[in-house]
Amino acid sequence: MAKLVFGMNQSLDGYVDHTAFGPTPALFRHFIELIERAAGSVYGRQTYEVMRYWDDDQPEWDADDHAFAAAWRRHPKWVVSRSSTSVGPNASLVRDDLEGAIRQLKTERDGEIQVGGPALAQSLGEPGFIDEYRIYLHPVVLGHGKPYFAGPRPRLRLIATDRIAEDVLRLTYVPA
Repeated sequence: MAKLVFGMNQSLDGYVDHTAFGPTPALFRHFIELIERAAGSVYGRQTYEVMRYWDDDQPEWDADDHAFAAAWRRHPKWVVSRSSTSVGPNASLVRDDLEGAIRQLKTERDGEIQVGGPALAQSLGEPGFIDEYRIYLHPVVLGHGKPYFAGPRPRLRLIATDRIAEDVLRLTYVPA
C-alpha cells in the first residue's frame, strides 16, 4: 500500500515560494534521490504547471538538473484539475472523485507518492489521506505568500528531524 507524503520547502514564517528561495546543491541532490524512489506524484493544477518546466531540457542545465528531469519524467503523475483538458507525458488527469482516485492509488501502488501543492494537501489531509508531512525548513523570512498549510492546521506529531543541507532542517510529522 502506498503512503501519501506532502513535503515542501518552507520559510521560517510558514510560506512556500519556489521563486523566493531554492534548494542548495546538497538539498537538490536530496530531492533527486527522493523523486527517483517515488512511486509517483499527485499535483494540483498550479503546482503541476510549475513542474512542467522539467519536461523540456534547457541549455543552462547542469548534470543535477538533467538527473532530476529524467527522474521526474519517468515516474507517473496524477494531476487534479477540473479546468485542465490535457496533461503532459506520463501524467493522468483526475477530474472527478478525488477521494476514489486517491483510495485506488494508495491500494494499487507501493512506496511513497508525493503530494504537490498546499491546496491539494489540504483537500487530501482533511479526509485523512496524507500519511506524512515533511517540512524542509529554510532560514528565510518572507513575510507573505502562500502558506504551507492552506487551511486549518491538522493535529500532527513530530517523528523525526534531520539536517538535510548546511542550513535546512527536515521536520517529519504524522497525523496525531
